[in-house]
Amino acid sequence: EGRLELTNSELPMKLRRRIKSAHKTHQRMNKRSLGQSIEDRPTAVNGRMEVGHWEGDLVKGKRVASEPAIMTLTERASRYEIIVKIKDYHAETCRQALQDIIDDYGPEHFKTVTFDNGSEFANLSQVTGTTVYFAHPYSPWERGSNENQNQLIREFVPKGRSMRSLTITGIQAIQDALNQRPRRILGYQSAKDVLPDFD
Repeated sequence: EGRLELTNSELPMKLRRRIKSAHKTHQRMNKRSLGQSIEDRPTAVNGRMEVGHWEGDLVKGKRVASEPAIMTLTERASRYEIIVKIKDYHAETCRQALQDIIDDYGPEHFKTVTFDNGSEFANLSQVTGTTVYFAHPYSPWERGSNENQNQLIREFVPKGRSMRSLTITGIQAIQDALNQRPRRILGYQSAKDVLPDFD
């Protein structure tokens, strides 16, 4: 009863453990959505054929809202990574950081950005120059590229360690390391190879 007519091979890995409850929980929990739901996102975004669709999140050192964190944005087609340090992870700080990234790089590069439903992202719908969508609560696989990149960032920034001493140079070095890493999914090119002019 209630089974989806799909074989396991058609399902993303992360989803397999959650098939039974996925739909019910999403409907119930998404009522406190912060803005446009990922369900409203254009279907073309899912294909990863077009550059300009991003996933975002925060990587936190100490889990205290007054502590610095880094905002990470991952471009879905190329896996290009943008990393910026923010002074705390209050909602207004996060809004300003995303707005600054879009203004610095140019809004033409940001067709959509998808964040999770965390309260620190409550103001992101006010950002101009892109369309922000929100994943369902507790559904990290909906932003899988960014989740994977954040795991790689943990090699440089362990959990529980304050980011107060992390410098702009240090952040640039992490960003460069990720963007220059050859990836099997890109035919062993790096994100930098795929987007050579994006700086």
